[in-house]
Amino acid sequence: MNNLKLNYWINLGLIISFFTCFFTGLIKWPGIIKIIGISTYKVLSFRNISLWHDWSGLIMGLLVLIHLVLNWNWMVAVTKKFFRKT
Repeated sequence: MNNLKLNYWINLGLIISFFTCFFTGLIKWPGIIKIIGISTYKVLSFRNISLWHDWSGLIMGLLVLIHLVLNWNWMVAVTKKFFRKT
């Protein structure tokens, strides 16, 4: 698999895991259910919401690490360019 396709799939995974983690985090936020006025806990239990939140956070962290490793040379080159004396 070439780098372009690999980056695409990693970024897609990052987007999906980010939004899953973000929205389940909002649902878990104390008092947000009362403010919004929805009854999510009737559809999904708090345990299931927590599991989705925890797993999506772990997946997102793993994908961020992979993304950083794959782009490490670029980050080093850009950092050197920023701090190079002119």
